[in-house]
Amino acid sequence: MDAQVLQGRVALITGGTTGLGFGAAKRLIEHGAFVYITGRRQSALDAAASSLGTSVTAIQADASSKNDMLRVAETVRAAHGQLDIVFANAGGGHAMPLEELTEAQIDSELSINVKGVILTVQGLLPVLRDGASIVLNASITADMGLPGFAVYAATKAAVRSLARSWTTDLKGRNIRVNTISPGVVPTEGYSHEQKMSDEDIASYVARVTGEIPAGRVGTANDIADALVFLASDASSYIRGIDLVVDGGMTRVYAGKN
Repeated sequence: MDAQVLQGRVALITGGTTGLGFGAAKRLIEHGAFVYITGRRQSALDAAASSLGTSVTAIQADASSKNDMLRVAETVRAAHGQLDIVFANAGGGHAMPLEELTEAQIDSELSINVKGVILTVQGLLPVLRDGASIVLNASITADMGLPGFAVYAATKAAVRSLARSWTTDLKGRNIRVNTISPGVVPTEGYSHEQKMSDEDIASYVARVTGEIPAGRVGTANDIADALVFLASDASSYIRGIDLVVDGGMTRVYAGKN
């Protein structure tokens, strides 16, 4: 793919300070885009913006706040007029047995993973150009029935459903909506949200690698490259899909070492 395939495009990534969001911002910039990133912690935003260089603007905002996302839209409008790409990436969750689920955890995961995606797209619609690309971050957990991840998996299944519905809602503006479902991609979230130690992560990676036909776990760049494709004109005839980026883990049986 052309190294400058996104030259002149303006993108926005929620949850862009670390992990998949930061990796996506870096890759979009490398391909020529100007990128807005959002996050809730100003210190993390400052650090990310400093690392990403001059083709980025960091905005403190909560993706699950309607007022915050409307403010983000006005910031984009004032500086660039419109957006070409939205990656609704902000989200999170952690394992919890059904018996131990609390109302607070349920509310939190539904708020950031579903409500946040809805309010992000709704708030940015006025500055999205006709023909723009919206990509929502889903997860392979929506298919896997993993123990302890019922709420998180349900939120990601909802995200996939939103993409299909919005594909028809927005067809009059030629705005395409798709999802990416990452597989096993160790990021800061493994330690921050899952509370896994470095040893826990290494052990998990060693165990699961044998179940992945690609022979390795994923990286933030693997997800970012899929995003570049869905954000570019190369995917102009693709609508409402879920692009699974998991090295074949959930689609092809690889056996175990």
